Amino acid sequence: MEIPIGRARKARQTFGFDDVALVPGATTLDPKDVDLTCELATLRLDLPLLASAMDAVVDVRSATVLAELGGLGVLHLEGLQCRYEDPDPLLERIAAASAEEAVTVIQQAYQEPLKNHLVERRVAELKEKGAKVAVSPTPIFAQRAAEIIGPGNIDALFILATVTTARHISSRYQSPDFKRLADQVQAPVFVGNCVSYQAALELMRAGADGILVGVGPGAACTTRRVLGIGVPQVTAAADCAAARDDFETETGKRVPIILDGGMRVGGDIAKAIAAGADAVMIGSPLAAAEEAPGRGYHWGMATSHMGLPRGTRIHVGTSGPMKQILLGPAKRDDGTLNLFGALRLSMSCCGAKNIREMQQAEIVVAPAMPTEGKALQRAQGVGGTR
Repeated sequence: MEIPIGRARKARQTFGFDDVALVPGATTLDPKDVDLTCELATLRLDLPLLASAMDAVVDVRSATVLAELGGLGVLHLEGLQCRYEDPDPLLERIAAASAEEAVTVIQQAYQEPLKNHLVERRVAELKEKGAKVAVSPTPIFAQRAAEIIGPGNIDALFILATVTTARHISSRYQSPDFKRLADQVQAPVFVGNCVSYQAALELMRAGADGILVGVGPGAACTTRRVLGIGVPQVTAAADCAAARDDFETETGKRVPIILDGGMRVGGDIAKAIAAGADAVMIGSPLAAAEEAPGRGYHWGMATSHMGLPRGTRIHVGTSGPMKQILLGPAKRDDGTLNLFGALRLSMSCCGAKNIREMQQAEIVVAPAMPTEGKALQRAQGVGGTR
């Protein structure tokens, strides 16, 4: 629906997680009978979960734990892990910085040059742990990263930037050839981020094996405020999922949609799947895990930009072990623990036995959902989120 915003301009109405609700199905299932496995190109995961390629979330240790729990950690190839032999002192310094100093400290830490041998080492360390190896360069670094990694050493390559399109014009560098990169590393190439039907469809036609959806929704990201761009995640997921479905009709190939960012609680993840996502990528909830490298802090990927930071450092604290955050048991009532137990129960209430069926769940526009009948909870501070 378009709404007039002036004499000659209209704006399309869009929706985020708090604007919608899922309608329970006429048939319900035992939660134990719900299947959460997902297929992302050649990857098969027990949970439809990827951890954000951010330094406060993924290192070799946390990626290994995530793999054991059924998810996938994506290592940031341009982060501290590939700039420093031992990144721990830098991580400590970032965590210890005052709020006023944080951005400057982060900017300084990321001035250390990337080192080819550390890219090779981190990939080797992940392989030694027996985890699936997923790594992420930006588009400008993608070709060099593929050359360093070589064939057959990773399970997935994620080419991520604030916004990525198939028609990027630059006088400084050539846009990556997704098909060529996939051949070089002998692994599927996932590309992001985008939020529109047309951008997603063109990335698929350009050879992307998966699409990351979301511009600016993350808790540590300030892109929406700094640049004024973005689309609420429910609408972004639905639009890009429509591109996926049309591309599958056109070619017979299904390119998965991964909703990236903005999910705080299990209900958000359930809505993301219902809106069309095949899996989700989350950051701040996992940065609060005991195994996370961020020491209770989380910062946006673009915080380190020297000219225009588009991220900030936030305090997420420590919620508990990664297993408790993902699979419970929950010892709080705010929905931030046992995220995938919540997804399983939501799917059972909607009568969806797998991810594909959950993508067909009925969605209603329901802005009153977070507040209806909850006056006492709000007054007592019950059920709040970070």
